[in-house]
Amino acid sequence: MNYTLHQLEIFKKIAETESVTKASEQLFLTQPAVSIQLKNFQDQFKLPLFEVVSRKLYITEFGKEIALAASKILEEVAAINYKSAIFEGKIAGKLKISIVSTAKYAMPYFLSNFIKQNEMVDLTMDVTNKMAVIRSLENNDCDFAMVSTIPKKLNIERIELMKNKLYFVANKNFKFPEKQGTLKDLNKPLFIFREPGSATRLAMERYLVKNKVEIHKKMELTSNEAVKQAVIAGLGISIMPIIGIKNELQNGDLQILNIHNLPLETNWNLIWLKTKNLSTVAKAFKSHIENNKKETIKNNFSWFLNHEIY
Repeated sequence: MNYTLHQLEIFKKIAETESVTKASEQLFLTQPAVSIQLKNFQDQFKLPLFEVVSRKLYITEFGKEIALAASKILEEVAAINYKSAIFEGKIAGKLKISIVSTAKYAMPYFLSNFIKQNEMVDLTMDVTNKMAVIRSLENNDCDFAMVSTIPKKLNIERIELMKNKLYFVANKNFKFPEKQGTLKDLNKPLFIFREPGSATRLAMERYLVKNKVEIHKKMELTSNEAVKQAVIAGLGISIMPIIGIKNELQNGDLQILNIHNLPLETNWNLIWLKTKNLSTVAKAFKSHIENNKKETIKNNFSWFLNHEIY
């Protein structure tokens, strides 16, 4: 047999996705290139690694065993590369971060220079809701988490990053008083909520309860992007973090509603378990954040931190 590491990586990804198309997309390769490598890899075995039924690809039991072995081989190769880089004085290894969905508009900017400066760091960033982020942190499945609400039940360390501002937003055709209005002026629209477990949803619910707003119609969507598109389409209104709607505000697709006691303000925090034994990579990233956060914020986020709607 004369298979290559490249073929192992491709087959491992095909086994994970059960799709040549999805594997090619995730590996940033063309579909024909992936198909050719899959055929060359299969030709080295007497038993089938996969089968196609009704145009859908299925991995055989033998194929699953080969995929598992491929995964272990690739992990060992990565470990060799990390060790080699470390002996050369480089920062090398894996960095795992779990973030709430709205933090995806901020965290890449805090990561950018660190990843560019340390090419041997492999980043995994899970984007999900608050409950899943806290569960990942609690189960030690990540090095760091980025949240706007500090979990009270966990003993954590944190670095405060920057403010998170949330406003009520509507599409460009929504009629609202030019001067500061009240929630009664909303004329009972449909309210668009994030799913349970979302920090944005919790902030919205607290605001509506505190101001005694009676909800007659509501919709629930499972991502910030879905909420944004629904508001742009005129389905209803929602409370959203301004950090995620910069282009839509500039293009005039969305408008911020000038309502009393808004914006709601929280703080983005990078958090980790106090008992966590941080790896060399994690310690390096923590140090990078501490030394560069002010410059990162100034260069990328001053537009919304200084935003006024009046």
